Amino acid sequence: MGLRSEHAYFAAVGSVGLSFSVWLGSLTKEPGQGLDRADRWGIFIGEWAPTFFGLGIALSQYEKD
Repeated sequence: MGLRSEHAYFAAVGSVGLSFSVWLGSLTKEPGQGLDRADRWGIFIGEWAPTFFGLGIALSQYEKD
């Protein structure tokens, strides 16, 4: 399909950066919502990283075979 382990690793690192930027953006753009909402959005996107890392590990094992 063309999906390689490096793509999954880049997506994992990107999701960490996206998580931080969404958290920071939610703090500044929605000041009335408070810290709770910003934390929830940051955590939600931050949970994608382990999935992408696991996918990258699985793809790297597949690529060895």
